[in-house]
Amino acid sequence: MKSLKRGSNLITLMIFVFLIGMGILIWKVLTEASFYISHSSEGNLGKIYDCNGEVLFDDDAKSGDYPDGHFKDIGNLIGDTSGQMTNTLVNKNLEKLSNYTFTAGIDDKNGKAAVYSTLNHAANEQVYSAFGDKDGCAIAYNYKTGEVLICTSRPNIDPISGYDDIENLPSGSLLCKAFSKTVPGSTQKVATLIAANEIMGNDTLMNKSFSCEGVYKNNTGMDIICHNEYGHGTQNIREAFANSCNPFFAQLVEDADWSISDIKNKYNALGIAVNDDEESTFEINGIICETASTDLDNKNEFDTQWGCIGQGTTLVSPCQMMMWESAIANGTGKATMPYFIDHVTNVNGRITETADTSYSEQMFSEQTAADVRDIMLENGRNNYSSIGYEVGVKSGTAQVKNGEEENSLLTGFVDSEDFPIAFAILIENRQSYDVSTDHIASVILNSLS
Repeated sequence: MKSLKRGSNLITLMIFVFLIGMGILIWKVLTEASFYISHSSEGNLGKIYDCNGEVLFDDDAKSGDYPDGHFKDIGNLIGDTSGQMTNTLVNKNLEKLSNYTFTAGIDDKNGKAAVYSTLNHAANEQVYSAFGDKDGCAIAYNYKTGEVLICTSRPNIDPISGYDDIENLPSGSLLCKAFSKTVPGSTQKVATLIAANEIMGNDTLMNKSFSCEGVYKNNTGMDIICHNEYGHGTQNIREAFANSCNPFFAQLVEDADWSISDIKNKYNALGIAVNDDEESTFEINGIICETASTDLDNKNEFDTQWGCIGQGTTLVSPCQMMMWESAIANGTGKATMPYFIDHVTNVNGRITETADTSYSEQMFSEQTAADVRDIMLENGRNNYSSIGYEVGVKSGTAQVKNGEEENSLLTGFVDSEDFPIAFAILIENRQSYDVSTDHIASVILNSLS
């Protein structure tokens, strides 16, 4: 009898374990089948749309289905299923596009899986065209909600054209530069201004003045050269920010009212990896964005001062520049986190995912946000009226390729409750006769308004 009872208990246990295993298997099939189908050659994928319902991705598209170059302005952001581009909205969200469920199977004709993006395709096309034959990128979003409206990068591709001549594609065609680190030039002075205002306080900072005679010999005997060979004379922080004066900012870095550790700490709060800090990334709907980095060792030395001015080893992505602008413009000192996907529908047309506005950790105080906002708006009013909007801005010129080329940058925000746009623009290897960043800013804002 005992033997029969033990056998009965063992059988019961085996049945119980079997049922648990079957439950796990069924759960995994139901929840993961669409993932594997979407990554196979058998999968039928839905479309990606812009904010006005215009198609941005169609896996079945062939030459002639859309106007020539229809996808060129967003090709390396949206991507395709070829495997040639990985850091794209398609590649990172294939499962969301899958017209498959375990119960319904593959539905080629009536599947309603789709990603509805925040992007404005018409605006992207206008901004892309505004670059002319220059390479670079532009990104803009609603700094209240986080909706990315414009994100275009040159050179780019139209995925419908294929990759038969991939070896001869211009460098950078297969990646969106808005998420890659670049030398920021004097746009980095926004970060240095934030740090100084946080540590010294606005009153102390406003009362400081330094002289610029075109060249400043720093505390270790190295020359910090101004872009104005005749100098700017004696300036306060507002004037030096507008003049983008390197000697002023070098002397500010040397100032006794803060330490190198103060600068490091405030840079860290902005998401800048300093010296041996581990460099990190963050994601926007799966798309990986690189974060800023620099080296700061001794505030009296050239390399540290040059880094705080936006040269040396300092690197920042345009996307992160734009996010700093949001933390200034929204008055909180917290960056509004960007997103590309407004909502997602499944094979049955049911909404399965919707976007929410979210924010970064506190990067700087609300008071600093207000103080820096005021300085940037003054610069916009006095020097960038051609943009056509009430903007707070900072421009930058970045020396790259060992000084052989100069990139032009502009980052800023619109001061409007009804039109809350923050942006960052990069023009590579710009010459004086080329399109300007303030013109592209104007195109961005006109195309969105």
